Amino acid sequence: MTLAQTDTTERLRSLRAWQREAFEEYFRREPRDFLAVATPGAGKTTFALTLASELLARHRVRAITVVCPTEHLKKQWAEAAARFGIALDPEFRNGQGALGRQYIGAAVTYAQVAAHPMLHRNRTEARRTLVIFDEVHHAGDALSWGDAAREAFDPAARRLALTGTPFRSDVNPIPFVDYVQDHNGVRRCSWDYSYGYAPALADGVVRPVIFMAYSGEMRWRTKAGDELAARLGEPLTQDALSQAWRAALDPKGDWIKKVLAAADRRLTEVRNSTPDAGGLVIATDHENARAYARILRQITGAGATVVLSDDPTASRKIKQFAESDDRWMVAVRMVSEGVDVPRLMVGVYATSTSTPLFFAQAVGRFVRVRRRGEIASVFLPSVPTLLEFAGEMERERDHALDRPIKEGDFNPEQDLIDEARRKRDTADVGEELPFETMEASAEFDRALYDGGEFGGGAPGSPEEEDFLGLPGLLEPDQVAALLRKRKAEQRAQELRAPQEEPKEAAQHEVLADLRRELNGLVGAWHRRTGQPHGMIHSELRRTCGGPPIAQATAEEIRSRIAKIRSWATGGS
Repeated sequence: MTLAQTDTTERLRSLRAWQREAFEEYFRREPRDFLAVATPGAGKTTFALTLASELLARHRVRAITVVCPTEHLKKQWAEAAARFGIALDPEFRNGQGALGRQYIGAAVTYAQVAAHPMLHRNRTEARRTLVIFDEVHHAGDALSWGDAAREAFDPAARRLALTGTPFRSDVNPIPFVDYVQDHNGVRRCSWDYSYGYAPALADGVVRPVIFMAYSGEMRWRTKAGDELAARLGEPLTQDALSQAWRAALDPKGDWIKKVLAAADRRLTEVRNSTPDAGGLVIATDHENARAYARILRQITGAGATVVLSDDPTASRKIKQFAESDDRWMVAVRMVSEGVDVPRLMVGVYATSTSTPLFFAQAVGRFVRVRRRGEIASVFLPSVPTLLEFAGEMERERDHALDRPIKEGDFNPEQDLIDEARRKRDTADVGEELPFETMEASAEFDRALYDGGEFGGGAPGSPEEEDFLGLPGLLEPDQVAALLRKRKAEQRAQELRAPQEEPKEAAQHEVLADLRRELNGLVGAWHRRTGQPHGMIHSELRRTCGGPPIAQATAEEIRSRIAKIRSWATGGS
């Protein structure tokens, strides 16, 4: 056996099963283009660099270019490549023209390529080059990026495309990715190897995620002086939901303060078994990020690492946090994708961004496993869109073009519109808010795990404490068993309780319980039929009569509960 063969054998022995399988699939055919889809946290970087090392060893290529979304990821790729004996320049700039002699390649961004595609084409033509596209869906972010990537890397000897989220919020085809048209005329992304969240969870490669959803009463005053109120977690118009959601995230209200306190209690429990476990708050803008850090200081007595997109020291701060045992980091968008901080185990989704791509990327920051039994906990507002995303964690997604849009479907064009609206509606520092938050209370709504919904109750209730106190190290089936046991105990306790009319003073609690029950049934009917939550609530209201759920009486809500149960059993 030659030395090169020995090195290959040793590298393969250290790989995870999926990485080894994908490696063998590649070298079975050695195609020019290869697309590997693997869930965030599965180890795409290790797979890619192992493959790159072998291509170099076999003299198939003589240079490597890694194209990634952000400046920080350039440094992360270079550090990872160095462990494989591959010298990549993460500081390469278009203006310098040529690489230093000590480097075998460079790490660049999609934006950098778009700024000077002919420069990168010349570099690619000069030597047989392997191009690694990290999170290749970013080549579809804009036509200019896709066209530039195609122009720059068309001459590449080999191209390896990687993604953890094989779907896009636009209809721009991704360069060097094949599409297959199905019988409905829909062109779908065709990958060479796929490894989704569900098999990764079964293999112990990623952590299971438990989502903690919080609702609450919101009240705000508009610029016109009108006072409005809404309950987060109940059916609302798009405008009311947007403003109630924003009120919840307002640092001046109690909602975010109570949720951050609950998340910190969860982090304390996790650190009992994993002492260096860390938490991440994903904020909407810079002003909120700084305010959340101040709230965390009040809660914990210690500061939080704040990472802002315009901070030149952002990469250094992320690296320092990753190597420390500090409790909390607060960021806007810097850690939404690709950033590797394996000790992150608790997250707070405190942003108004509601695209499926961003949500998947954000949750991906918490699933990178280090040892079996670790559980990720993500706290979020009880917003229908986010709850749907959370409930679909194990559903395989694909990148589809030309798909006919039906009511209730994910609409790619609308996704772009929503993102533009989010940017438009997000106030910059010093800019006047469109409304003033008057009240933003928090109430634990439910926990979501493995497609199921569990519990509910006010902050500090036994139900909330049960979830916050889950041991930090449990196998996925143990988590499911504990949650099912708790649900069965609650049901048995309800059956044993005396059947008497609630006292007048407890009517608000009765209404809250009924609303939770109805929302849970609506969620189950959504998963069964695919109908949007709002459409189901509208149909129930049309059939049973009465006002919106926020103003409905206990009897009116009970009527809707009975109706949706009759649907489930085949009644009309």
